[in-house]
Amino acid sequence: MAVEMAAAFAVGLLVAIVAFIVVATYNDVIALQRRIDKAWANIEVVLQQRHDQLPALVDAVRGVMTFERDVLTAVTAARAAYSPVAPIPAQAAAAAETSRAIRSLFATVERYPEVRSAQNVLALQREIERLEGMIADRRELYNDQVYRFNSQIAQFPALLFAGIFGWRVRPFFDAEPAADLPPVGLAEAMSGTSDPPPPT
Repeated sequence: MAVEMAAAFAVGLLVAIVAFIVVATYNDVIALQRRIDKAWANIEVVLQQRHDQLPALVDAVRGVMTFERDVLTAVTAARAAYSPVAPIPAQAAAAAETSRAIRSLFATVERYPEVRSAQNVLALQREIERLEGMIADRRELYNDQVYRFNSQIAQFPALLFAGIFGWRVRPFFDAEPAADLPPVGLAEAMSGTSDPPPPT
Protein backbone atom coordinates (compact mmCIF):
# COMPACT_ATOMS: atom_id res chain seq x y z
CA MET A 1 0.00 0.00 0.00
CA ALA A 2 2.81 2.39 0.94
CA VAL A 3 4.62 1.52 -2.30
CA GLU A 4 1.53 2.28 -4.36
CA MET A 5 1.05 5.60 -2.60
CA ALA A 6 4.68 6.50 -3.19
CA ALA A 7 4.38 5.57 -6.87
CA ALA A 8 1.20 7.59 -7.25
CA PHE A 9 2.87 10.54 -5.52
CA ALA A 10 5.88 10.29 -7.83
CA VAL A 11 3.66 10.15 -10.91
CA GLY A 12 1.62 13.12 -9.68
CA LEU A 13 4.77 15.08 -8.96
CA LEU A 14 6.15 14.28 -12.41
CA VAL A 15 2.90 15.38 -14.07
CA ALA A 16 2.92 18.60 -12.05
CA ILE A 17 6.53 19.34 -13.06
CA VAL A 18 5.81 18.69 -16.73
CA ALA A 19 2.67 20.83 -16.58
CA PHE A 20 4.63 23.63 -14.93
CA ILE A 21 7.33 23.50 -17.61
CA VAL A 22 4.74 23.53 -20.40
CA VAL A 23 2.78 26.43 -18.91
CA ALA A 24 5.88 28.46 -18.06
CA THR A 25 7.38 27.91 -21.52
CA TYR A 26 4.10 28.71 -23.25
CA ASN A 27 3.69 31.93 -21.25
CA ASP A 28 7.26 33.02 -21.98
CA VAL A 29 6.90 32.45 -25.72
CA ILE A 30 3.49 34.12 -25.90
CA ALA A 31 4.89 37.13 -24.02
CA LEU A 32 7.68 37.38 -26.60
CA GLN A 33 5.14 37.15 -29.42
CA ARG A 34 3.15 40.01 -27.89
CA ARG A 35 6.28 42.13 -27.56
CA ILE A 36 7.18 41.43 -31.20
CA ASP A 37 3.68 42.40 -32.34
CA LYS A 38 3.82 45.62 -30.30
CA ALA A 39 7.30 46.47 -31.61
CA TRP A 40 6.16 45.87 -35.19
CA ALA A 41 3.06 48.02 -34.70
CA ASN A 42 5.34 50.84 -33.51
CA ILE A 43 7.46 50.51 -36.67
CA GLU A 44 4.36 50.57 -38.86
CA VAL A 45 3.22 53.85 -37.28
CA VAL A 46 6.51 55.58 -38.13
CA LEU A 47 6.69 54.08 -41.62
CA GLN A 48 3.22 55.45 -42.30
CA GLN A 49 4.18 58.87 -40.93
CA ARG A 50 7.23 58.99 -43.19
CA HIS A 51 5.10 57.82 -46.12
CA ASP A 52 2.68 60.70 -45.46
CA GLN A 53 5.45 63.33 -45.22
CA LEU A 54 7.30 62.50 -48.44
CA PRO A 55 4.84 64.09 -50.92
CA ALA A 56 5.08 67.40 -49.06
CA LEU A 57 8.88 67.31 -49.25
CA VAL A 58 8.89 66.46 -52.95
CA ASP A 59 6.38 69.23 -53.68
CA ALA A 60 8.43 71.72 -51.66
CA VAL A 61 11.59 71.20 -53.72
CA ARG A 62 10.14 70.25 -57.11
CA GLY A 63 9.80 73.79 -58.44
CA VAL A 64 13.44 74.72 -57.85
CA MET A 65 15.17 71.40 -58.51
CA THR A 66 13.99 71.20 -62.10
CA PHE A 67 17.16 69.41 -63.24
CA GLU A 68 16.97 66.70 -60.56
CA ARG A 69 14.02 64.73 -61.84
CA ASP A 70 15.78 61.40 -61.30
CA VAL A 71 16.22 62.14 -57.59
CA LEU A 72 12.60 63.19 -57.16
CA THR A 73 11.39 60.22 -59.19
CA ALA A 74 13.40 57.84 -57.00
CA VAL A 75 11.73 59.20 -53.85
CA THR A 76 8.29 58.99 -55.44
CA ALA A 77 8.90 55.43 -56.67
CA ALA A 78 10.22 54.32 -53.30
CA ARG A 79 7.16 55.78 -51.60
CA ALA A 80 4.87 53.99 -54.05
CA ALA A 81 6.57 50.67 -53.25
CA TYR A 82 5.49 50.87 -49.61
CA SER A 83 2.60 48.59 -48.70
CA PRO A 84 1.52 48.11 -45.07
CA VAL A 85 0.07 44.69 -45.92
CA ALA A 86 3.24 43.35 -47.58
CA PRO A 87 5.31 40.68 -45.80
CA ILE A 88 7.87 42.09 -43.38
CA PRO A 89 10.92 41.29 -45.59
CA ALA A 90 9.27 43.16 -48.48
CA GLN A 91 8.51 46.11 -46.22
CA ALA A 92 12.10 46.08 -44.97
CA ALA A 93 13.38 46.21 -48.55
CA ALA A 94 10.99 49.05 -49.42
CA ALA A 95 11.99 50.94 -46.28
CA ALA A 96 15.69 50.59 -47.10
CA GLU A 97 15.10 51.79 -50.66
CA THR A 98 13.13 54.77 -49.36
CA SER A 99 15.95 55.65 -46.96
CA ARG A 100 18.44 55.53 -49.84
CA ALA A 101 16.24 57.79 -51.96
CA ILE A 102 15.80 60.24 -49.07
CA ARG A 103 19.56 60.40 -48.45
CA SER A 104 20.12 61.09 -52.12
CA LEU A 105 17.49 63.84 -52.09
CA PHE A 106 18.95 65.47 -48.98
CA ALA A 107 22.43 65.37 -50.52
CA THR A 108 21.06 67.05 -53.65
CA VAL A 109 19.25 69.71 -51.62
CA GLU A 110 22.66 70.67 -50.15
CA ARG A 111 23.63 71.99 -53.60
CA TYR A 112 20.67 74.39 -53.71
CA PRO A 113 21.08 77.14 -51.08
CA GLU A 114 17.71 78.66 -51.98
CA VAL A 115 16.04 75.31 -51.28
CA ARG A 116 17.85 74.24 -48.15
CA SER A 117 17.30 77.64 -46.54
CA ALA A 118 13.54 77.61 -47.12
CA GLN A 119 11.73 77.23 -43.81
CA ASN A 120 9.22 74.68 -45.06
CA VAL A 121 11.99 72.52 -46.55
CA LEU A 122 14.03 72.74 -43.35
CA ALA A 123 11.01 71.78 -41.26
CA LEU A 124 10.19 68.82 -43.51
CA GLN A 125 13.80 67.71 -43.60
CA ARG A 126 14.06 67.80 -39.80
CA GLU A 127 10.81 65.88 -39.44
CA ILE A 128 11.84 63.17 -41.91
CA GLU A 129 15.27 62.90 -40.29
CA ARG A 130 13.51 62.49 -36.94
CA LEU A 131 11.31 59.74 -38.40
CA GLU A 132 14.34 58.03 -39.95
CA GLY A 133 15.96 57.95 -36.51
CA MET A 134 12.80 56.55 -34.95
CA ILE A 135 12.61 53.83 -37.60
CA ALA A 136 16.20 52.82 -36.85
CA ASP A 137 15.56 52.73 -33.08
CA ARG A 138 12.33 50.79 -33.36
CA ARG A 139 13.84 48.40 -35.89
CA GLU A 140 16.58 47.61 -33.38
CA LEU A 141 14.02 46.92 -30.64
CA TYR A 142 11.88 44.77 -32.95
CA ASN A 143 14.86 42.74 -34.17
CA ASP A 144 16.01 42.19 -30.59
CA GLN A 145 12.61 40.74 -29.66
CA VAL A 146 12.58 38.58 -32.79
CA TYR A 147 16.06 37.30 -31.94
CA ARG A 148 14.92 36.36 -28.44
CA PHE A 149 11.81 34.63 -29.77
CA ASN A 150 13.63 32.70 -32.51
CA SER A 151 16.31 31.64 -30.05
CA GLN A 152 13.78 30.48 -27.47
CA ILE A 153 11.72 28.30 -29.81
CA ALA A 154 14.92 26.71 -31.11
CA GLN A 155 15.98 25.63 -27.61
CA PHE A 156 14.75 23.07 -25.11
CA PRO A 157 12.06 22.89 -23.82
CA ALA A 158 10.22 25.28 -26.22
CA LEU A 159 11.61 23.27 -29.15
CA LEU A 160 9.45 20.32 -28.03
CA PHE A 161 6.27 22.38 -28.16
CA ALA A 162 6.92 24.55 -31.23
CA GLY A 163 5.15 22.18 -33.59
CA ILE A 164 2.22 21.69 -31.21
CA PHE A 165 1.57 25.40 -30.73
CA GLY A 166 2.50 26.46 -34.26
CA TRP A 167 5.50 28.58 -33.29
CA ARG A 168 7.48 29.55 -36.37
CA VAL A 169 10.61 31.62 -36.84
CA ARG A 170 9.76 35.30 -37.19
CA PRO A 171 11.46 37.41 -39.90
CA PHE A 172 13.81 40.23 -38.98
CA PHE A 173 13.22 43.76 -40.20
CA ASP A 174 16.58 43.94 -41.93
CA ALA A 175 18.12 47.08 -43.34
CA GLU A 176 21.10 47.75 -45.51
CA PRO A 177 24.32 48.38 -43.50
CA ALA A 178 24.39 52.06 -44.54
CA ALA A 179 20.76 52.73 -43.63
CA ASP A 180 21.69 54.41 -40.35
CA LEU A 181 24.33 56.71 -41.85
CA PRO A 182 23.54 60.43 -42.16
CA PRO A 183 22.64 61.81 -45.59
CA VAL A 184 25.62 62.36 -47.85
CA GLY A 185 25.36 66.15 -47.70
CA LEU A 186 25.11 66.08 -43.92
CA ALA A 187 28.05 63.72 -43.67
CA GLU A 188 30.15 66.06 -45.79
CA ALA A 189 29.15 69.05 -43.67
CA MET A 190 30.11 67.18 -40.50
CA SER A 191 33.50 66.29 -41.95
CA GLY A 192 34.17 69.86 -43.02
CA THR A 193 33.97 69.22 -46.73
CA SER A 194 32.72 72.25 -48.60
CA ASP A 195 29.52 72.05 -50.62
CA PRO A 196 29.83 71.89 -54.38
CA PRO A 197 28.77 75.03 -56.16
CA PRO A 198 25.10 75.34 -57.06
CA PRO A 199 24.13 74.57 -60.66
CA THR A 200 24.24 77.46 -63.08
